[in-house]
Amino acid sequence: MQERSSVAELAASLRNELKRYSPGEKLPSSRVLVERHRVSPVTVSRALAELVAEGLVTTRPGAGAFRAEPPAAAPRPVDTSWQEIALSAEPGGDQVPRSVDASGVVATLARPAAGVIELNGGYLHPDLQPERALAAALARAGRRPGAWTRPPVDGVPELRAWFAREIGGPGGALAASDVQITAGGQNALTAALRALAAPGAPVLVESPTYPGMLAVARASGLRPVPVPVDADGVRTDLLADAFRVSGARLFVCQPLFQNPTGAVLSAERRREVLRVARAAGAFVIEDDFARLLVHGDAAAPPPTLMADDRDGTVVHIRSLTKATSPNLRVAALAARGPVRDRLRAVQVVDNFFVPQPLQETALELVGSPAWGRHLRFIASELTVRRNALTAALAGRLPALAGPGAAYGGIPGRDGGPYVPCGGYQLWLRLPDGADEAALTDAALRAGVAVAAGRPYFAAEPPAGHLRLSFAAAAGPAEITEGVRRLRTACDELGVAVE
Repeated sequence: MQERSSVAELAASLRNELKRYSPGEKLPSSRVLVERHRVSPVTVSRALAELVAEGLVTTRPGAGAFRAEPPAAAPRPVDTSWQEIALSAEPGGDQVPRSVDASGVVATLARPAAGVIELNGGYLHPDLQPERALAAALARAGRRPGAWTRPPVDGVPELRAWFAREIGGPGGALAASDVQITAGGQNALTAALRALAAPGAPVLVESPTYPGMLAVARASGLRPVPVPVDADGVRTDLLADAFRVSGARLFVCQPLFQNPTGAVLSAERRREVLRVARAAGAFVIEDDFARLLVHGDAAAPPPTLMADDRDGTVVHIRSLTKATSPNLRVAALAARGPVRDRLRAVQVVDNFFVPQPLQETALELVGSPAWGRHLRFIASELTVRRNALTAALAGRLPALAGPGAAYGGIPGRDGGPYVPCGGYQLWLRLPDGADEAALTDAALRAGVAVAAGRPYFAAEPPAGHLRLSFAAAAGPAEITEGVRRLRTACDELGVAVE
């Protein structure tokens, strides 16, 4: 964060200094800029690169940096009005529109402005990421013989075997040959949806669910059909009805620490999901994104659905990204039977392969002693942050988190609010009549970024919601301050929180 800030400050300073130079005139050397501004050579290099990208500066190897010549003429405006027709024109019949709402995805990927507390992020705060272990793993991976050669299209065999053991469990339900390495969980989800459902087909999804999955489904021309979730996971009685009514042959679910509710699929419903899907002749995509985000006070999580699957119904997705860094985009797509070949074909056509240095880095990381220490560390820290958020909500927004309240409308089994024991978010149902879009805007003005609930629903939502992340914040103090700012936004709009 400090390096990025220094680069921005130096670039701003150099923009002002450029006014003193004529076009084509040479700027001070990098050494002079380092001494004058008391920054590192790397900061100078990055700041100059920004100015080059903006067209303000040109560089000549061995000669230095120069103020750029002004453009000969202003570029002619481009008339793109024709695209409005081209992008909206759809073929006849019952086709799914090609437009995609990526707002829910962008909300979790965008960096907040300076001074804004991030309670909407989908990744670990840098303080929780294993940066030293990743750097060491990357260095070791780069020195491995053959690390820079073209990898097998299915992935490095040792990494595939590691994922097979993790997904299949001690019973050996999965072989390395059943695993395809992908460039992150989103990439695996995209490949699975495209491989398993034809354009225009219905696909059953949890309601609410991960917006990135809804965006991928719609981008693939699929029609998401929602099935409600409660504290025990997806409502399997309604799942059977949804298969029958829609004719769908695919169900996408997150059985463990579901996003956004945090629900865990109960043992009885685990069996029912497999039975109902098998009876419908359908596949189940198991998005196991949060298995490595178990909280320190939680019991051991149940095995994967795939570990209990005996007839190839389940297609499993497991990623390392959420528990490590947004940049370690390494995941596994596992399946058994003929569907494995179709998934492989789609993945290879789209991406060829995942770069071998990245796969070798992942393999070095999960095979090191640092891996177990890191998982124990984030289990403890996520527990602390979750407790800080629930305490702050109970103190500042009791109508959303006090006795009798229910996160997302799914009450806990004891009648109180549902608090997840894994993952990184809480799901809040707003009071009737509250405008979630206006509230997220007011929260941002107050200095805290939160995620609106609408993008998490495939159809009309039953009420307004907010999703609050406790993993992206710097720590308990920042979380508490973020909730205070959210209370300010509620007060501004007259949202009843007492």
